Amino acid sequence: MSLKGKTLFITGASRGIGLAIALRAARDGANVAVAAKTESPHPKLPGTIYSAAEEIEKAGGRALPVVLDVREEQSVRDGLARTAAAFGGIDIVVNNASAIQVTPVIETDMKRYDLMHAVNARGTFMVSKYAIPYLEKAANPHILMNSPPLDMKEKWFAPHTAYSMAKFGMSLVALGLAGELRSRGIAVNALWPRTTIATSAIRNLLGGDETMKMSRSPEIMADAACLIFQKPAAAFTGHFLIDDSFLASEGVSDFDRYRIDPSQPLAPCFFVPDDSVPPKGVVVEGKRNIGGRQLPA
Repeated sequence: MSLKGKTLFITGASRGIGLAIALRAARDGANVAVAAKTESPHPKLPGTIYSAAEEIEKAGGRALPVVLDVREEQSVRDGLARTAAAFGGIDIVVNNASAIQVTPVIETDMKRYDLMHAVNARGTFMVSKYAIPYLEKAANPHILMNSPPLDMKEKWFAPHTAYSMAKFGMSLVALGLAGELRSRGIAVNALWPRTTIATSAIRNLLGGDETMKMSRSPEIMADAACLIFQKPAAAFTGHFLIDDSFLASEGVSDFDRYRIDPSQPLAPCFFVPDDSVPPKGVVVEGKRNIGGRQLPA
């Protein structure tokens, strides 16, 4: 199967995981709306909607740069309408846009709290809401959240309650929408990385170059996402997937190719449940899979 001719609307697609998904789909010949805020180069962040669109077209896809603020209702509605008009419809929506600040409650500014909730939970809710009429007309419609399994443990909240609330909010949208849209044949799933992913957030906020070396490339999320989109929407919905476990279930066995620096241990990502067993041979900071069991390394 292929994504040739499919139209993807990806929020936060000017860089990182969103751009990686866009480029992977483009190699199949997909159409991609690069829906993000960055019109002009940012001093600390790579890429704009226009540079991303150029990369997508060089990779073999068709691109539409869309200036989008997921906090603004009219911006979202206009962006979806422009995409459908340009490509004749929308097949796939990826809620990738996210804001992050990993601080304890006492150190979290309320403006930053509001931003994270407006972008993560509310933005995901609103983009999905206004995409439904377009997706209902698609042959195999999918909504995908870049958000974690709903593993409601104290340890995921105590260090950064505001961020965790906002990120789990995206997953709650996935949970509810999967049930609401199942009868309409629209798949809603969530995808989350087992390890840190080499993005600007890691470099600038979560450990810098050292953690970057212990990360995987965004391509692992892109490969997993594009396999999800090829699943039959009517049957494959309501899943909270971990990138490498899902890829392994699809026959992928070489995970070293995603590592930024194979000489470094892999750093675990937030929110991965303790009972999530990595694929055979994968070691994540002191854990390894032997015979289907996760054991200390």
